[in-house]
Formats: sequence, structure tokens, C-alpha cells
Amino acid sequence: MEIKNHKQPFFLHLQPLLISIQFLSSLPVGRLPMPKDKDIGASLTYYPIVGGLLGLILSALAVGLMQVFGSFLSAAILLTVWVLLTGALHIDGLGDCADAWMGGLGSKKRTLELMKDPTSGPIAIAVLVLLLLLKFAALEALLAQSLARQSYYLVLIWPLILSRMSAMILFATTPYARKSGLGKAISEHLSINAVWGVCCVVLVVACLVFRWYVIGVVLAGAFVFMFLRRLMLRRIDGCTGDTAGALIEISEVAILLACVASF
Repeated sequence: MEIKNHKQPFFLHLQPLLISIQFLSSLPVGRLPMPKDKDIGASLTYYPIVGGLLGLILSALAVGLMQVFGSFLSAAILLTVWVLLTGALHIDGLGDCADAWMGGLGSKKRTLELMKDPTSGPIAIAVLVLLLLLKFAALEALLAQSLARQSYYLVLIWPLILSRMSAMILFATTPYARKSGLGKAISEHLSINAVWGVCCVVLVVACLVFRWYVIGVVLAGAFVFMFLRRLMLRRIDGCTGDTAGALIEISEVAILLACVASF
């Protein structure tokens, strides 16, 4: 009797990783087959890996830019590429949340409705300008400090890794506020054990790299996470994709500032 081989193509085993790359960045991953909910849930544990990949790209670019330009212009170019690499997805989420929190007037229903509004009001524009200004200033300070230590460029990796780890923990510990959506599939099919396992690995590596400096960096990320998660639970009884994007953006800035202060 002939036994058929039902092995799946190798790329299907990488689908959770490719889904996370597609969801968190503008990096090309080709045309993916329609993902299953379990693959969407499994993609959550790859968020820090995607952050590390983006961080490596930006770190390599920073090394090249600093050979040609000063820290000011290099920071401007680096921030531009940073936004392009993420497809402005998280910035869009932050802008939607800013408008929704101000215009929602404490109402869960109104807040969720405003987050779906494609237009941006003055509150969103002001918040985004201030956030990008802070990120630019922190990048310029990091690049200026890197002139003394070449290895310092690798510090850029950690805001991207730790901020995406925060989003991973958010989905793992917080109810999804909408009845449907990509985040709903993530929250229903994620593996809690895998999430905490990834967190332990990331934190151990961070301790080995930062040593005692890791305390300030982790505290900055933890404070932002707890504060924003509390706001989400009080207003909309959970999280959404937009609030996860806002968490990533604000965490990146807080961790960048902590890196500048700690090193």
C-alpha cells in the first residue's frame, strides 16, 4: 500500500514568524496563505524577534550614517527609516488612541468608535509631533554618546525588542475589547507559557548585556506598561490593536530615554 507523505512545506512552519513580521513592520514577506487563527496566536511570541530584527537594521544603518554625517542629521535619517520600517502602523495607533481618549469623554463605546475613525484631529497631531520630537532628541543623544564607544550602537536594539515584548505581554494578560479583529484571534489562541518563556529569555539576555544598567531600562518599560494598561482597562475594559501600537510607541521613547540616562 502506498503511503502518502503529508508533510507541510517548510515555509508553513515559519508562518507565525512571517505573520508577526507582516503585522509589525513593512518588511516584505511575500504573499502569505490565509493564516489560521492558531498561527495568528502563535505569532505573538515572535514579537521580540521582529523588534530585534528591526533594531539590527537600524543599528547597522546608524554605524554607516555616523561615518558620513554628524549625530544630528544621522538621527533625523534614522528616525525616518524607523518610521518607514514600521509602516507608521504604531504611530497611527497612537494617534487614534489620543483622539479617542480625548473625544471619548469616558465612554467605552464612543472611545472604540473614535479609534476606528480614519481622520486625525489636533490632539493626535500634537501627540505625534511631541513623541517624534522626543524620539529624535533621544536618538541624537545616543548617537553622540556612541562616538566614544562603537558598541554603543547596539543599544538601539533594546527599545525595539522590549517595547514589542510589552505588546506581547499586553495581549497575554489583557482582555480584547472588541468582539472581532486580529487581536481577538491572538488573545484566544496565544500560549501563555510560551509568552512567559520568551520574556524570561529576553530579560536574561538583557541582564547579560546591560548588567546593573538593566534596572533603569526595565523599570521604564514596566512603568509605561502598567500605567497604559490601567488606562485601557479603566476606559475600554481591555486592549485593541491601536492601544498595542500606542504602547509600543510610548515604550520605545521611555526606554530610549532610560538608555540615555543610564549610559
